[in-house]
Amino acid sequence: MTTASTSGPARAMGPSLQQQRARAAFWFLAPMLFALFLVAAWPLMRTIWFSFTDATGNIYDGKFVWFQNYVRVQTLDSGKTMYRGVFFDPKWWNAVYNTVRFSVVSVIFETVLGLVIALVLNAEFKGRGIVRAAILIPWAIPTIVSAKMWAWMLNDQYGILNDILLNLHLISEKIAWTARDDTAMIAVLIVDIWKTAPFMALLCLAGLQMVPRDIYEAARIDGVHPIKVFFKVTLPLIRPAVAVAVIFRMLDALRIFDLVYVLTPNSTATKTMSVISRENLIDFSKFGYGSAESTTLFAILAIFVSLYIWLGRVDLTGETSR
Repeated sequence: MTTASTSGPARAMGPSLQQQRARAAFWFLAPMLFALFLVAAWPLMRTIWFSFTDATGNIYDGKFVWFQNYVRVQTLDSGKTMYRGVFFDPKWWNAVYNTVRFSVVSVIFETVLGLVIALVLNAEFKGRGIVRAAILIPWAIPTIVSAKMWAWMLNDQYGILNDILLNLHLISEKIAWTARDDTAMIAVLIVDIWKTAPFMALLCLAGLQMVPRDIYEAARIDGVHPIKVFFKVTLPLIRPAVAVAVIFRMLDALRIFDLVYVLTPNSTATKTMSVISRENLIDFSKFGYGSAESTTLFAILAIFVSLYIWLGRVDLTGETSR
């Protein structure tokens, strides 16, 4: 008498369709994940590792010093206690202040200007396609080229900006915009806002294109004022697009390097976290200390992104959205 073995139908059928798709998706993404690991994750991990060493010119001769690049307590011969490291470096905190000030001011102006430009480009008028293409030219120009071009325009001897302001009697003498501490940050902000406002306008315009036209027709028939339509209808509907634009731009602003390095390379009024990290890494051969500054910058960005994502999942009632 033979006994027939029974097995479940799921075991006989093998992996489900969903599991097969997940496996196929993994193998399709594997090359990209490997390339991302090589160009991003591995250098980041190496930087974090070097931040715990005292490496200088020869990075392979550095010794493991734990957190001394971040916080180090030193007792002098006189008995006085000194606190050193990144967290107690006034130059680093000056760079943090410059970076945060630049990021907040630039993102606010770029968001407002970008929204205004997007509203204009969203209207119906002849030649709108040409204007849309032309408005993106500043954003398409490489940052190095933009910085050099504006450096000539802001020059105190032959710059066109001083010439225009003098002819309009807005200033009484030529201003060295990029050399003076009180105007260096203004010069950097002018160039950055000119270059990046079109990017914000592009993202805001994408949100405006998704707003149904029927809403505006109904508001026009009801006689609602256009300003009220903007604040009560348009702005709430495009808020997700504006939020994405702000987070992208804020992350980019917090990492600002090339514009400051080319336009105002030696100004303490504009030196950002990326600039001072590069300075210690390359110019002063403080590889461990510069790596600690770079790691701190990465931690600040990670905290900012995490906080933004968390706030985005919490509505006004305090409940977490699913």
